[in-house]
Amino acid sequence: MAKPRSRWRVRAVVACALAAALCQAVAGCSSNAGAVLPGPGPQESQTPSAVAPSDGPTTASPQAACVTEVYGRMTEAQRVGQLFLVGLSADAAGPVTTAALQQYHFGSLLFGADTSEGVSAASAATAHMQSLATASITGGVRFFVAANQEGGEVQALTGPGFSVMPSALTQGSWSVATLREQAALWGGQLRAAGVNLDLAPVMDVVPSGTASTNAPIGELDREFGFSPQVNGEHGAAFIAGMASAGVATTAKHFPGLGRVTGNTDFTSNVVDTVTTPTDPYLNSFRDAINAGVPFVMVALATYTKIDPSHLAVFSPVVMRLLRSGLGFRGVIISDDLGDAAAVAAIPAGQRAIEFLSAGGDMITSQSLAPAETMASAVLAKVAADPYFAAVVAAAVTRILDAKQAYGLLPC
Repeated sequence: MAKPRSRWRVRAVVACALAAALCQAVAGCSSNAGAVLPGPGPQESQTPSAVAPSDGPTTASPQAACVTEVYGRMTEAQRVGQLFLVGLSADAAGPVTTAALQQYHFGSLLFGADTSEGVSAASAATAHMQSLATASITGGVRFFVAANQEGGEVQALTGPGFSVMPSALTQGSWSVATLREQAALWGGQLRAAGVNLDLAPVMDVVPSGTASTNAPIGELDREFGFSPQVNGEHGAAFIAGMASAGVATTAKHFPGLGRVTGNTDFTSNVVDTVTTPTDPYLNSFRDAINAGVPFVMVALATYTKIDPSHLAVFSPVVMRLLRSGLGFRGVIISDDLGDAAAVAAIPAGQRAIEFLSAGGDMITSQSLAPAETMASAVLAKVAADPYFAAVVAAAVTRILDAKQAYGLLPC
């Protein structure tokens, strides 16, 4: 039996773990995890362990120093709040939203309901959202404000000032130069509306001739085409166009929903029995990562040839594949852990803890109530478990690093 540790030694262990996580996360992300820079190259591989010692430079960049400064002055509840992207109802400026932010300190917000009121109305809503990014609520860190703005069947924001975006399948028939130009236009409209994060593009590859049996992607024309090359090239063009307008993007849904039948939003036990860790269908995600995409969303399906024991969103194997296999250094974001049928049987708090423990960073919840439960569970786990606290520290730092790249930190 191990000897019990003295109180000072426990504090020392926690402090060392947190410092190692913070150092590793900053060193691993500060160079290119946020915005797409001119002429981006492949992102370097990062060890997924939150508490692995850093082999990075000992002299912090000004950007990393800003992240460290902001992290250091936040409360633990504010740090945990940064882990969440929470969907809001149409009444984004209402008292329910304000009360939730004051209590749980959520750090990123999502248009949870489609709106056709146009750019001006969206701008007013997002301006109010950003006014709530106060010292007491978020430590002065501004919000990522997100929307599902893919095109076709999935365009959350429409109305005056927003172009009608065609489906991704139509976008994929254009030249990459044309798509880049159009994505820059659409990104400019989002920025005018105060939206700085697009939960797009879809990088999933649907095999030719199977679209009608693929509920989440193919039936809705959400794919750019039917090969990794077409999806990769056009996804990269979409990412570059949005980035030129100052909008962060999200490559989704890793490792891909193009070869399943059920939609995880409405169906449980969605399984992919084909995709392997070296599958060519992963190359579209590799292209997005090489283009500098700052977020990658992980799916709620099970991939039996990668990790048959976990949904991808809860799988350390999938997270390592994304980090070490594909070299992604940015923010790993979940698909909806709030309302999706795929996770409905799992207690909400457990969903959040399992995602973070597996190596994820940002938790998406389409609605407030489950996010509140998840935030409480994460905060309690942080207080009780030094290792988990270090994992959370690394995730928060990656998120702050991405926010710093988009001008959302107060330094």
